[in-house]
Amino acid sequence: MTDMTARPARPPAADAPLKKAAYDRFQQVLLKGLLRPGEVVSQKDLVSLLGMSIGALRELLPRLEAEGLLTVMPKRGIQITVIDLPMIRDAFQMRMALEREAILAAVQTLSDEVIEKQESEHRAILTRLEAMRDPPPEFFDEGQAVDGAFHKLLVGCTGNDLLIHAYEVNSTRIRLIKLDRIKLTRLTLPSAFGDHLAVIEGLKARDSAASVGALEAHIRNARDRAIVL
Repeated sequence: MTDMTARPARPPAADAPLKKAAYDRFQQVLLKGLLRPGEVVSQKDLVSLLGMSIGALRELLPRLEAEGLLTVMPKRGIQITVIDLPMIRDAFQMRMALEREAILAAVQTLSDEVIEKQESEHRAILTRLEAMRDPPPEFFDEGQAVDGAFHKLLVGCTGNDLLIHAYEVNSTRIRLIKLDRIKLTRLTLPSAFGDHLAVIEGLKARDSAASVGALEAHIRNARDRAIVL
């Protein structure tokens, strides 16, 4: 006979916010540099660092491993993904494929007002940089936010949830590479933003070929800086 007093199982949908919160916490810790590429930690270390239960961590690990953010090594620990040449090449190749599709959609769908706003934000950052003798770290954080928002805007133009999700997963790898190898600096920011402005010029002209060409050049430049450094 069925036990009518037993508590009903919580539907899978109810777990979704908790799982997303756990995933977001891991990303924050990773991107703040509290976990370094190649570092080996124990489950106990991660539980303490992330402030979650061992059960929540064990549910999270398969997703993080599938996304290439860590490797679970039985009886040895958990290794945060290593930033090496194959990883860099794979991440940038994926980025190239996703953002090529995104820029084609952006040429057709972005309004003139949004494009002009992006151009204004980029030029404002460059103007402020020229006026600064010793830019504080917060300035480059702001520049990185403008950079990330620009690419996210392009990808959002696809309206394709599968593509957007794939971009977000790969974006974490790209951000790790940037933190490890190509942070924005007085030297690299003008080059990166110059590349963006070339993309924006293509968007303003509604020129698909020019936009794609500028975007591909930008991604290749970022990849090459990561490989050289």
